[in-house]
Amino acid sequence: MNKTIVITGGAGFIGSHVVRQFVSNYPDHTIVNIDKLTYAGNLENLRDIENQKNYRFEKTDIVLQDELNEIFNKYKVQGVIHLAAESHVDRSIENPMDFVHTNVTGTVNLLNACLKQWDNDYKGKLFYHISTDEVFGSLNREGYFVESTPYDPKSPYSASKASSDHFVRAYYNTYKIPVIISNCSNNYGPNQFPEKLIPLSVNNIKNNRPIPVYGKGENIRDWLYVIDHARAIDTIYHHGKKGQTYNIGGNNEWKNIDLIQLLCKVMDKKLGRKEGTSEKLITFVKDRAGHDLRYAIDSSKLRKELGWEPSVTFEQGLEMTVDWYLKNEGWINRITSGKYETYYEKQYKLR
Repeated sequence: MNKTIVITGGAGFIGSHVVRQFVSNYPDHTIVNIDKLTYAGNLENLRDIENQKNYRFEKTDIVLQDELNEIFNKYKVQGVIHLAAESHVDRSIENPMDFVHTNVTGTVNLLNACLKQWDNDYKGKLFYHISTDEVFGSLNREGYFVESTPYDPKSPYSASKASSDHFVRAYYNTYKIPVIISNCSNNYGPNQFPEKLIPLSVNNIKNNRPIPVYGKGENIRDWLYVIDHARAIDTIYHHGKKGQTYNIGGNNEWKNIDLIQLLCKVMDKKLGRKEGTSEKLITFVKDRAGHDLRYAIDSSKLRKELGWEPSVTFEQGLEMTVDWYLKNEGWINRITSGKYETYYEKQYKLR
């Protein structure tokens, strides 16, 4: 059956990989990418598939209800995979209202567009909302987030995502819209905007700039290769149960400082430098306000019920990621604009 599926935020880091996954694997489906093209949205991420017959792009902001309604009516949308979001914790601390507008109001606008377009005919329809493990708050040294873990967001970013999750569930219970939610751990891989830890560090090591590490680098994250996340989204969209939540994780915990030290070793090898050279660039900076100690995902439900598994180890994925950034130096140079540099200097107070 041919379908039209909207993917929001499809020019962003995770979204571009999801768009590629669906455009490439489902040539009989029309994939509509809706993106505002903020600093983190880059159509260059999709150059390899932008001329495919089943791909469409619509530039709009999801806070604009009328424009969303027009797009939904134009394409007779049957499915939504919602990734569009403001996602950087530091930016949420600086400007929380931006996160309320996009992550909360934007999500509700999309739900309302579905309500209007589908008009109580939900056969073959699905609203799939992509969320984060940060809605669960912080873990101590033991334990894991499961689908039933109570929400306890600690930052404006995670609070806005928690709110959007609640609205999605509310529309499922109130209006019976078929929905699925997934909460994922930290992603890494190609095309990630270099404000995030791994691409920022790769870029700084290459250019012999300080590598900023919050606090003492003791914070722990579960890391997942972005293409494995796209594969999981594909699996959940087509085989997940309506009304359910699925956690997606790599079962791959690293302290920030250990990750950076591993990355330094990989970069020294790739750049032909003496081992230990890049570690000298590590610079500890003032810790982030409300910095969660540890995130760790239990994704056994997804593995057991739907058969998904990560395809690469962290070491394999990290090496592929480094290779991509080193081969795509022009990509980084084009997006690290003066505006980004100003933000970077302000945020980390480094020269």
